[in-house]
Amino acid sequence: MSFSSRLSPRRRSLAASGTAVVLAVTLAACGSSKDSGSMPGMDHGSKPSASASSAGMDHDHGSMPGMDHGDMGDGLADAKDGYKLTSTAAELPAGKEAAYTFRIAGPDGKPVTGFAEEQTKRMHFYAIRSDLTGFQHLHPAMAADGTWTADLAALEPGTWRTYASFTPDSGPGKGKDFVLSRTVTVPGDAQQTPLPKATDTVEADGYTVTLKGMAMVGMAHPMTVSISKEGKPVTDLQPYLGTYAHLTAFHEGDQTFAHLHPETEAKGDNGGPDLAFRAMLPKAGNWRLFLQFRTGGKLHTAALTLSVG
Repeated sequence: MSFSSRLSPRRRSLAASGTAVVLAVTLAACGSSKDSGSMPGMDHGSKPSASASSAGMDHDHGSMPGMDHGDMGDGLADAKDGYKLTSTAAELPAGKEAAYTFRIAGPDGKPVTGFAEEQTKRMHFYAIRSDLTGFQHLHPAMAADGTWTADLAALEPGTWRTYASFTPDSGPGKGKDFVLSRTVTVPGDAQQTPLPKATDTVEADGYTVTLKGMAMVGMAHPMTVSISKEGKPVTDLQPYLGTYAHLTAFHEGDQTFAHLHPETEAKGDNGGPDLAFRAMLPKAGNWRLFLQFRTGGKLHTAALTLSVG
């Protein structure tokens, strides 16, 4: 499989600087509220919940190959360079769907309403519990006053972190990528799930996903994801987000966010079995990776733990 980069000069400069997460990847991270690759109620087992690939939650939206978000930071702050993620929601109910509303305030204190499309969406929203379970990845809708509404699937009790990933299309932050986050509490008896041990193979919906290669802090290394089913290579991967796979990573302990972007566009329903990428993660430790891919019109999600030294 060959790859072609579409990095702009500005993004090439950011990638070269090595700030935060520098990624040149065949994989991406995006979903949508009604057409998402979310994983409602996902635990740390090797198999995702059935709802992860339910109908109505896996529509395409194209990608922007070669994107690099090297200067977006670690995603753990609610404000950066004058932009701030605000929400009145400090608590959400347990065990049922909930609407999370928020705004992005600009340096002038006013709600931002102009956003550039990143992978055809103006806002990418994520939610994950402190033990890295329950991963959801949505594309919320924005009202005219700049209020975004993310329709979350049922949440388990505990502390959750919500992330907003966006790029202003005007003002001092025009063209700059941001990932801001806040925490929200879901009341109840929170049962923490230990993070599974690092592994290079995981099962999801009858598919075997194998990760080959080594990741090291501060160094870009080639890696390959191979997908098979019943011992046979999968060659019918369908385009998803403009590529053949989708990857989001969160760091154990502090929930540092890594948004991995594709280098190439997918063309035709004949992707796979091998998806090559290069990744450089900003810190050592365990990372929980959420890989999504589509076959037969169905979205599949596999989660595995990657140890980075």
